[in-house]
Amino acid sequence: MRLTNVAQMTLPRGTLQSFVTRASEHTGRPLPISFDQRRHVGLGARPGSWMAVAFRLPEAATLDDVAVAWMAVIGRHGTLRSAFSYDESGELALHEIDIVGGEWLEHPVGDDQLTRDVLRGVFDAACSPFERPSHRVCVVVPDDPDPLDPRPTAVIGSDHAHVDMWSLLVLVRDMMTELSGGPDAEPVPAASFAEHSELLERMPPAPVDVQRRWSDILAIEAGTMPTFPLPLGDVSAPRSEIVEVRDVLSAAESRAFEGHATERGVRMTALALSVLAEATAQMSGVPLRAVFPVHSRNEPRWHDSVGWFITNSVIHFHETDPLASASAVKDALALGSYPLAPIFAPYGGMPAGPGMFAISWLDTRRLPHVDDALGIQYVSAVIQTDGVMIWFIVNDDGLHLRCRYPDTSEARTNVGAWLDRIENGLRAVVAP
Repeated sequence: MRLTNVAQMTLPRGTLQSFVTRASEHTGRPLPISFDQRRHVGLGARPGSWMAVAFRLPEAATLDDVAVAWMAVIGRHGTLRSAFSYDESGELALHEIDIVGGEWLEHPVGDDQLTRDVLRGVFDAACSPFERPSHRVCVVVPDDPDPLDPRPTAVIGSDHAHVDMWSLLVLVRDMMTELSGGPDAEPVPAASFAEHSELLERMPPAPVDVQRRWSDILAIEAGTMPTFPLPLGDVSAPRSEIVEVRDVLSAAESRAFEGHATERGVRMTALALSVLAEATAQMSGVPLRAVFPVHSRNEPRWHDSVGWFITNSVIHFHETDPLASASAVKDALALGSYPLAPIFAPYGGMPAGPGMFAISWLDTRRLPHVDDALGIQYVSAVIQTDGVMIWFIVNDDGLHLRCRYPDTSEARTNVGAWLDRIENGLRAVVAP
């Protein structure tokens, strides 16, 4: 399982086709819009607003098989049958739509092109916030199949407003169930993400102490979310991104790292964040402080659903020992347990400025299980950015880091050195 972006993904040269689904003219009932959906879609139509997953299909699967399977998946997940628009008063709206069929379209790959570059263009156009629908499944049949693995590759892309990384694995699992001859009965609808959004809307306001905590956090940087503590150069406007993926610990080393965490009475997350905090303090002289996304699949019924089940919090701690880190994680989870719209309303929405710094922890072993033989690749779009985001990724192969930052000379120097220090610190924990 690999976390990459479309400019670096592994995709054979071959025939690229996409299944273009059709939405009826009829617009169904209005649906609630989550806080993050509103932020994301409110930025407007733009390339690179999508995320995708690539996987190997059964060798015998035909395009017709893939189309039938994909229509069944769409039938199971309500968010794939919804579309954004602006109403007559100019307000953002989300409605149910009917998907009534589709057809395969071939996308020629020129002699001087890479298949992944053409795929990027397909998703930039098709998986944009206001498309009806804003998702697409593509299939690549290799020109020269690998004798050891001649299977075609499928890539499912969707505007981020309808999926998170957990959702992508649900889509793969459901597709493979259909392709492997799943039940003949109609697919059982999964719990609706719209229902999840509605439940959040009905939650009572956050307690006074939580609101005060958010106010204190935002006051530290004059009303904005945390920013990266080292110079990034001129990021007054977004820059082209640099994406680094580092394989830090092997599977055995990762198990040893987890063992060290257990010995210290914390989880692997807390120990890794303590290493990051120490590296940050050593290089910048300030405590670790970053946006910290947390998932909101807090009930079993959401585990098989597709949607954007992520909310934002902030992690902040001065001491760099694992126990302080564990306490900070607990505090961040509490902060992220309440609807953010009322909390950020006085600020006109989440106050994200240039240089925003975010940390994400993703243990894929806790996500829906899919067969390793599918060769899963999580694929992000190519974007411009003015901030820094680092992902810790744990899977059966070990511990990996992925970091996105702006392409400036200062960011290349400072973020690169910071990543080196983190990588060395993580390895030092398991060094003999």
